Amino acid sequence: MPHLVEDLRAEADAAIAAMRAAALAARQIHARAELMRHMLTTARKVKDRPKAEAVETVVREWMDAWNLDRHDWPHIAREMEAFTAAFHDYANDPSDSHDARLRDACAALDEALAKQDTSIADQMAFRSQCAHRWWELVAPTPVDLPGANPRPSMPELRVDAPFWEAGCADFCR
Repeated sequence: MPHLVEDLRAEADAAIAAMRAAALAARQIHARAELMRHMLTTARKVKDRPKAEAVETVVREWMDAWNLDRHDWPHIAREMEAFTAAFHDYANDPSDSHDARLRDACAALDEALAKQDTSIADQMAFRSQCAHRWWELVAPTPVDLPGANPRPSMPELRVDAPFWEAGCADFCR
């Protein structure tokens, strides 16, 4: 029969494994949700412009926030534009059919990024000026990330708060 110390060590190992899995899942879901929130907010700002102009504006703002040139990802340009156009359509008419098209465009962008061994959430977490600092604690930005730039807008950790409260820059809210 295991003794107290072995029992506690096994219980602690299981709790840490559960925390690790929950933190990784939370980072993935939260980074993805934050990109979608930003995309919709930006699409709403330009929803009354002609669609092509609005899509170009949103893509450019998105890439600026990620410190990328508009043409840095030619291999997924079609999916990026379709994704952004779907946000434009949804911003103008948040109907079930536009939501379905938005979901399809999101899935297509996910698929295109998966072919590059990455995801919408990872790119949001690793590149965005609006990244939440706690994401970095869960999965640090790769040191060899192509095109990576410093992100001084990410708030530093606070010693008086739990790590999950280490959010994004005020201008991203």
